[in-house]
Amino acid sequence: MASVFLYHVVGDLTVGKPEMVELCETETMEAAIRAIGESTECGIPVWKKKSLVGMVENSELLQQRFVGILNSLDIVAFFAKSECLEDHDKALKTPVSDVVVPNNSLLKQVDPATRLIDALEMMKHGVKRLIVRKSVVWKGMSKRFSIIYNGKWLKNMDASGSSNNPSANLNRPSSSSTSSTCDKFCCLSREDVIRFLIGCLGALAPLPLSSISSLGAINPNYQFVEASAAAIEATKKLPDDPSAVAVVEQTQDDEYKIIGEISASKLWKCDYLSAAWALANLSAGQFVMGVEDNASSRSEYNFSLHPAAGNNNQANGGGSARPKKFSSRSIGFNPASPSMGVSRSMYRGRSAPLTCRVTSSLAAVMAQMLSHRATHVWVTEDHSDDIVVGVVGYADIMAAVTKQPAPANPALGRTTEVSGNDIHR
Repeated sequence: MASVFLYHVVGDLTVGKPEMVELCETETMEAAIRAIGESTECGIPVWKKKSLVGMVENSELLQQRFVGILNSLDIVAFFAKSECLEDHDKALKTPVSDVVVPNNSLLKQVDPATRLIDALEMMKHGVKRLIVRKSVVWKGMSKRFSIIYNGKWLKNMDASGSSNNPSANLNRPSSSSTSSTCDKFCCLSREDVIRFLIGCLGALAPLPLSSISSLGAINPNYQFVEASAAAIEATKKLPDDPSAVAVVEQTQDDEYKIIGEISASKLWKCDYLSAAWALANLSAGQFVMGVEDNASSRSEYNFSLHPAAGNNNQANGGGSARPKKFSSRSIGFNPASPSMGVSRSMYRGRSAPLTCRVTSSLAAVMAQMLSHRATHVWVTEDHSDDIVVGVVGYADIMAAVTKQPAPANPALGRTTEVSGNDIHR
């Protein structure tokens, strides 16, 4: 196992992280949309209200208040319900507690002195967020490093150095030994961990240059819907991780060609009302392509909002109530052709799914995910860019980089002569 996992701690990843802002379960869906838009992730933690304002909570109380994580696909799926399509105003005023799926195991509070390997183990087994107390004056920085966060270079400002004192690294102070005067936390996501690891590729050698297939990082148990099926069917097949469903077309060889995806990361910061209408009324293929049908050259749908909906742009920054048009751009897609029958190579931009090949290196896949702010990458056959064979997500990458190497076989340590008969057996 690479030493980077043993000698780095969670506190190393909190440099420059902003203070966590809580979204209460009593807030409206309109407030949740604004919160996700301001977030650096396509999902946000949802909390119960504090019983006593100003009280410093221990780990147990904080964990009890956590409800679950609400993502952009949850919002679109909720707005796609018939009662929400009929009355947008009522849907926007719905409490978040009616939409978020309760799952208390998705978040854990950890001490800044927690080893990185322990944090990775938690995330490998389903934890998506780590909460770290910011009020602790962390003096146990195990290594000086710079990270990019929100497009800005941020550096550890503590010039005095525990890094120059080996004994300081062996005796890092626990947060329990430091008095805290306020109750502030920052939130670490799996993307933050991957971003940190990609800056330590040299320490992970030779894993980063190994193919994802050789590392066993490809998950073949992905969810999919046929392009001809109703787009709303995707919401009935959503896996927990990643929150994505492939949209595929079956070939003559009974293989599946991926043409797009319906996922939380693709719908992040989209026009949620237009996307919800499309999800409820279009086929999966039409939804990801942003087109009407084979016979039409128009890629827009006219639809009038229910009178009770009032200002239909409340979820997207305001505006006057008027008939809306659904188009690929309104849900974040940008199709290049109005026909479903043409080759997928003509569809590029945000509608094209993020793919790699089975022979792609682990480092390349990590770079893809970070550059596109994606939670996953679809894996295709080496001989084809379209035939999907699996998906790689955050948990798969973490499992690959922390996998124990296979024990060496003493018999393989000797130089042996291999005959041609042995090769052909």
